[in-house]
Amino acid sequence: MRRDELLDAAEELLCDQGSTALTLAAVAERAGVSKGGLLYHYGSKDDLIRGMVERLIDDFDELVAAQPGATYTERYLGATLAAVRSGRLRRWAVVTGASGNLFLLAPLREAMARWHREGLSDEPDPLAAQIVRLACEGLWDVASHDPELNSEEDLQALERRLSALLTPG
Repeated sequence: MRRDELLDAAEELLCDQGSTALTLAAVAERAGVSKGGLLYHYGSKDDLIRGMVERLIDDFDELVAAQPGATYTERYLGATLAAVRSGRLRRWAVVTGASGNLFLLAPLREAMARWHREGLSDEPDPLAAQIVRLACEGLWDVASHDPELNSEEDLQALERRLSALLTPG
């Protein structure tokens, strides 16, 4: 079994049942492997959570890099909307799973600080860029609790409005 499949099983378990359900035995069962098979890849629950956090950071960095846009904030907005549209609410699952251990959240906190500082001084309007980035965080958080709240039409309207904030003039 591949590491990503184990991480997927852990994230699904977190999303479906919450952080108290995240046990190595439950993840192994969800993934259809023995507990020993899981332990081969992740020696502890903390290692598993660390793996989810690291994958989250890497995935979002890749998503930002793949977006069109002249500024980092434009790419950040595109990445956020792509993540929300895909239905992958991994961020919430990871934060829920790691919330009891600040050490495990440290890489995510560092990434969030980087994502919110990256290129800010190069933006035409740094304050507008900060507002858009914060709106992205709120959108993702709300979508993790109520994925059906915003239709595609709603997301397009939000994207237009937030993009307009980034247009100098």
